[in-house]
Amino acid sequence: MTTTQRKISAWAGMLGSSLFVLVFSVEGWLRPGYSPMTTYVSALSLGPRGWIQIANFILLGSLLFLFTRGVAAEFQNGKASKWGLILLTIVAFCYFFSGPFIMDPTGTSLAQSTIHGTIHGILGAIAFMLMPISCFVFLRRFNADANWHSMRLWTLILGTISAAAVILLTISTKFPQFQSTFAGWIGLIQRALIIPFMIWVFVFALHLLSRLAVKTA
Repeated sequence: MTTTQRKISAWAGMLGSSLFVLVFSVEGWLRPGYSPMTTYVSALSLGPRGWIQIANFILLGSLLFLFTRGVAAEFQNGKASKWGLILLTIVAFCYFFSGPFIMDPTGTSLAQSTIHGTIHGILGAIAFMLMPISCFVFLRRFNADANWHSMRLWTLILGTISAAAVILLTISTKFPQFQSTFAGWIGLIQRALIIPFMIWVFVFALHLLSRLAVKTA
């Protein structure tokens, strides 16, 4: 992979993560009746303007996959060179296919769920579980590699926030006794998972770009 290609992959990581959050935030603000506090990000894929969020998912998945190619070129051996890359690649594919496989409307019963809605739910569950795990897999590399020590604190803080949000999201959606308690916060909890991870990807990509600048100076 050439230096130019690696720089493009770093920019893909920064653009993909930032644009994804920007688009769903602005679209949620503009969508009549939509509450980011109580509603999933994926709900923006529903309705006449749903194509915006569908495209947002596909674009993020594509750019995140491109970013993983630069990560692979940077970490060709050692800790996180295999599993870290695998995890990020799976997350990228999950986001990509979350676009065309749109969610069912909130409150849809299991008996009425569609195939595309079920697939969306499975993809989301996989991505959400692997996002904080990937942070901690790379944390081992950042701890061991002096060139990446500046990423340690970012990774620890943002990975911990995402992991806590995954646990809370799981409790609030999988345990009926807690569903009513967290119903008014479900959108916020999901964003507490997604946004820290996207910040981590952005910082990761930015550091990768700065490393390339040093190497070519």
